[in-house]
Formats: sequence, structure tokens, C-alpha cells
Amino acid sequence: MEAVATGSVIPANRRRPPMEEDRLVFETSKGVEPITSFAEMGIKDDLLRGIYQYGFEKPSAIQQRAVLPIISGRDVIAQAQSGTGKTSMIALTVCQVVDTKNSEVQALILSPTRELAAQTEKVILAIGDYINIQAHACIGGKSVGEDIRKLEHGVQVVSGTPGRVCDMIKRRTLRTRAIKLLILGIKQFFVAVEREEWKFDTLCDLYDTLTITQAVIFCNTKRKVDWLTNKMREHNFTVSSMHGDMPQKERDAIMAEFRGGTTRVLITTDVWARGLDVSLVINYDLPNNRELYIHRIGRSGRFGRKGVAINFVKSDDIKILRDIEQYYSTQIDEMPMNVADLI
Repeated sequence: MEAVATGSVIPANRRRPPMEEDRLVFETSKGVEPITSFAEMGIKDDLLRGIYQYGFEKPSAIQQRAVLPIISGRDVIAQAQSGTGKTSMIALTVCQVVDTKNSEVQALILSPTRELAAQTEKVILAIGDYINIQAHACIGGKSVGEDIRKLEHGVQVVSGTPGRVCDMIKRRTLRTRAIKLLILGIKQFFVAVEREEWKFDTLCDLYDTLTITQAVIFCNTKRKVDWLTNKMREHNFTVSSMHGDMPQKERDAIMAEFRGGTTRVLITTDVWARGLDVSLVINYDLPNNRELYIHRIGRSGRFGRKGVAINFVKSDDIKILRDIEQYYSTQIDEMPMNVADLI
């Protein structure tokens, strides 16, 4: 899922449950109308040429709903399955928004993998061929000197991975003052746990990864929050917790500590999802309903953070996980061994 941060609309494409009908159904936020042709989107003529040369004849469903809100300056969260045109949608909107007469970086795209960052750069350069757009992929494993040379020469778009992009910003080689479009990726994973008791051991194994950044761990009940907090502390792990039975003054103090970075791992219920902005979300329990899922994982990947969600899934939770995937038309992969590199 890509979160495209650019003022507020949430176009989402969702799949009906299989028993109704085996086809995609797209639900669009109020005030967002599908635009069925590129020519009706007010796109620059030379950019249209690039789009048609790239092989597009008409916009895909996600492009019909998300392109116009993004180029009009609204904040957008766009969800779609792999292969439905998200990367080309990003390339199209970036090429439309940037001013090619200005050689400063105006669009920054952060991807969780080097491969996706490089692919995004290629699509931008292809679609923007006739407008002479300058884009560069800032990714690990490539020459730092080459990144510096390219950025100092002048590019309008940077597509990169967070580590290398952060490095370029710290060196003041990548200047952020002219950025008007910021695009993030939220990666979603699951960890298969055969039984409920195995979740705790899995969480302990992940603890060092959690404290690289700040993490929120969601449980479905207040009782589970208290139980997990006590069990973690018994095993000498530092965590804080919060739920609705706590006095307001105590909740405020916990939130202040967490926002200030004094505590790095917060265990909580859905009631306190609002106002939390972190790099990593863990669903210790899968949410009781599908709508809560997007509110939970939407806590990650905001305001420049990377954005990773990890779901603990028992054998009897697989059906719930697949239902979430279908409902949001997204793909949740098994957690890779190098998950720390993505956070």
C-alpha cells in the first residue's frame, strides 16, 4: 500500500467477499469522481505524449480516482493490489506537478526496497521523456559520490530508500526546501504463529528491532494490554501501556513520554490509535473488524517515517487475514528475515 502525502481524501479500491461476486469493486471517497480518460485530467500535452508512448490508452481504476486529487494538492491515501498501476500513477502525478524549469528537488518518493525505488525512477523518466524531467534513484548499494554529483547537478525528483535519502539530507546535498510532493510506502507483513502462546516469544525475538525505532503494539482488549505489559516487564523488557481504564492524567503523561521518545514501545488498544505516528505497528491481535485495520496500520508511515506493519497470525486467523486482504485489495506477505532493514 502506498500512502501518498501531498489536503483530505481516501480513495480505496476494495474487493467484495468471494461469496457475493469474484470481481473487484472500487469504493471512492465522497467528492472524488472517476476520470475515465487521461485527456480529461488536465495533463500537460507533452506529458500525455509520454503516457501514450509508454503504452497507456486509458487510466486504470486507481489512476481514475487518485490522479486528480493528488495534482490538485489534496492529501491522498491510495490502496490497490500489485499490478494495478500505482507506480505509474505516482510517476504521472509527479511529472504533472513538478516545474522542469526549476532544477531543485520538488518531489520525494520513499520506497521500502531498492528495487521499487529504482523501478519508480525508470517509470518517471519514461513517462516524462517529452518534458525532460530529471529524476534520480538514491538507494543503498550505489555510489554515494554519484548521488552527490547527480543531486548537485540538479534533479526535480528523487526516488529512494530511507537510509540513503536521510544520508543525502544530512549532507545537505538533497535540499528539501522546494519539495511539494511527498510519497511514502507502507509495507505489510504477517508472522505465522501456530498458537496464542507463541506470540509472546515472537514479540520478544522482535524487541531489539522494535527499539531501533518507535513501535505501537495493538491488542484487542484492555485485559490483554495489561497482561502483555506485565509479562514483558517480568522478562526485563521496557514497555509502556495505555487504555481507557487509566486516569486521563496518567494517559497524558504516557503519551507525552512516548511522543518525546522517552519510551519506545507502547502497548495499547484501538481507542488510543489517534495521534500516534510511528515507523512500526504490530498487531499482536488482528482487529475484530476490517475497518479498524486501516486505522491501526495508518499510524505508521506518516510525516516521513518509513511505515511497516506486522501482523501476528494464528492458524485460525488466516481467514481473517485473507478477508482483510480482499476487503482492502492489498497484499500482506510473510515477514522477511531482514525486516530490521525496512524499519
